Amino acid sequence: MLDTMTLTKIVGSFCGALLVFLLGSWAAETLYHGGGGHGEDHAAGYEIIVEEDTEAEEEVVETVDFIALLDSADADKGAKVFGKCKACHKLEDGSNGTGPHLYKIVDRAVSAAEGYGYSGALVQVADVWTVDALNGFLENPKAYAPGTKMGFAGLKNPEDRANVIAYLQSLN
Repeated sequence: MLDTMTLTKIVGSFCGALLVFLLGSWAAETLYHGGGGHGEDHAAGYEIIVEEDTEAEEEVVETVDFIALLDSADADKGAKVFGKCKACHKLEDGSNGTGPHLYKIVDRAVSAAEGYGYSGALVQVADVWTVDALNGFLENPKAYAPGTKMGFAGLKNPEDRANVIAYLQSLN
């Protein structure tokens, strides 16, 4: 059992450590953050003069006539771009991969690949894979059909999308 003297030494050492901690903290604050002393009038070492453009630049949104782009699309170039799709999609009828097969996909019903478990998000946005539906989906799958299982970021270039759709049409 502890005697009174030992207990007094233990409590005293805790109080002493606390005092050192508090005084050390106060001293550090005074040394590193104290004083101001610089005054309020500051002069810049150098000034960078930036000319401000007073005319507001209008953002030009480029609209692309996708049907005209599709008319001039190259199926051979689309076959090369389709290489990005091959990891998940197959072109043979009934052979699903990670994604559904794309055999005769153009103008096919959206959830027509038998044996593939669709997420249901696609059925809510389209009934048939028209050229416009394929274009919208290939541009940004997550924005076109929120909740889709497709993890691909999309084809941002409209020419690439037109070439891929032309390639898929050539396989019909």
